[in-house]
Amino acid sequence: MATCEVCGNDYDKAFKVLMQGERHLFDSFESALQALAPRCAHCNTRIVGHGVEDDGHYFCCAHCAEQKGVTELKDRVHEGAAIET
Repeated sequence: MATCEVCGNDYDKAFKVLMQGERHLFDSFESALQALAPRCAHCNTRIVGHGVEDDGHYFCCAHCAEQKGVTELKDRVHEGAAIET
């Protein structure tokens, strides 16, 4: 069995992740996200989706980037898609 580096759970189905040359061991995707997912430079949420990046700073969306003064980034939007509010 192997021990998760986040929660310490000794689990027979743990998995390894190689990221930027470093090996990590987790018992769940949730633990992997807690350890490896970057945080938005504006709202501090974990970026689990695509996100956007500017000069080494990560944002969960273009709106958050704009709040930090980064105006050239755009979110991906499917043409014809509509979001109801």
